[in-house]
Amino acid sequence: MEMFFYLVFGALGAVVAALELSKTNKDRINTSSAFNSFKNNYLLVYSLMMAGDWLQGPYVYYLYSTYGFGKGEIGQLFIAGFGSSMLFGTIVGSLADKQGRKRACVTYCLTYILSCITKHSPQYKILMIGRILGGIATSLLFSAFESWLVAEHNKRGFEQQWLSITFSKAIFLGNGLVAILSGLFGNLLVDSFSLGPVAPFDAAACFLAIGMVIILSSWTENYGDPSESKDLLTQFRGAAVAIASGRSSMYEKIALLGAIQSLFEGSMYTFVFLWTPALSPNDEEIPHGFIFATFMLASMLGSSLASRLMARSSPRVESYMQIVFVVSSVSLLLPIVTSFLVAPSNVKSGGISFSGSLQLLGFCTFEACVGIFWPSIMKMRSQYIPEEARSTIMNFFRIPLNIFVCVVLYNVDAFPITVMFGMCSIFLLVASVLQRRLMVIADKPKTQEWAMKERDAEAEPLNL
Repeated sequence: MEMFFYLVFGALGAVVAALELSKTNKDRINTSSAFNSFKNNYLLVYSLMMAGDWLQGPYVYYLYSTYGFGKGEIGQLFIAGFGSSMLFGTIVGSLADKQGRKRACVTYCLTYILSCITKHSPQYKILMIGRILGGIATSLLFSAFESWLVAEHNKRGFEQQWLSITFSKAIFLGNGLVAILSGLFGNLLVDSFSLGPVAPFDAAACFLAIGMVIILSSWTENYGDPSESKDLLTQFRGAAVAIASGRSSMYEKIALLGAIQSLFEGSMYTFVFLWTPALSPNDEEIPHGFIFATFMLASMLGSSLASRLMARSSPRVESYMQIVFVVSSVSLLLPIVTSFLVAPSNVKSGGISFSGSLQLLGFCTFEACVGIFWPSIMKMRSQYIPEEARSTIMNFFRIPLNIFVCVVLYNVDAFPITVMFGMCSIFLLVASVLQRRLMVIADKPKTQEWAMKERDAEAEPLNL
């Protein structure tokens, strides 16, 4: 493997270590022992859940190919997963708010375990069922756990600012360290122990089962809307009205937040499909697993930066995220820029090209932005989404995301790769504009309050 990859990985690792070791009291928030115990319990469960998810990711396509399925059939299986998340996500989100978030988290474990079991069958219909179950599980992973955390955090009377600690640590561990370790562990099972491509799915099921036991034994139940008179349809309609209505600044904040999330995550999932052909357009030999680990290390760097930013009162999350979206937009323009400025290589195979090396640095920058995005969007969701329908609304956000990803998957060969990256870059710029609007709306109450005080101060001499 080329020295360049080791240099990039080593540099990122050194920066992450330096950031974590150099944290001062200004970068930390003083908390209570009760909160630390609560936080550590959640982080353990979340890390196990993410291990169950990350172990599967690198081997899904490979497993299907070993069963003899072609690119078209595999694409249909992937579309089924995203389509399932889109169709059933809002329903399971509403059920989580109504029937309990703890039950929803347990349902996630059971559903994903069943999805893992289906991977033992080479039959297309069984694998399709597994993808549908996986789509449902994904919806629960990205809504039920966060909803349970926010509700339980508030129910126990912890300070609101402490939520940012849990969010940043969850991303640092679950989307960074656990992802790297899961990739290495999966590689150990498949290559070193020669257990076959289904082994990571069995390991994922074991981690999910362990996490489920911890949930059942240590978590308490919490709900969304406490009204027992509201049925599922009424709750679903209420969440839709909350997003669609523009008559209130609160509803506009929810709509803006949903659009921002869909634009960023849509670009992120598109990047997942595009980075391999971007770095190896001539079938260059690149270490996919090592590059994946490098991306996850860059994401850890981003989450470490986010923890510092959110520990301070300034800059606010609504402010610095505008810059993050602009930087991420520029980073995804590199494949377009290099296609004009750097002469394309016609050498088949071989090592990574010069343009590929530049793009890798840009992609690491984008992944660092992803690391900042996750805890920051979680904090904004905790501030703006009403508690009574949190899981429902969060899954509403995923509807346009899943539609977008399905369209990209269906037409991935129809457009040049530069067009796809350009589209993602534009989406991220739009997200920055919407983030600016969100910040303006969030500042309105404070501006109005200041104006009222100023008016009262001016009127006071007249009263004398």
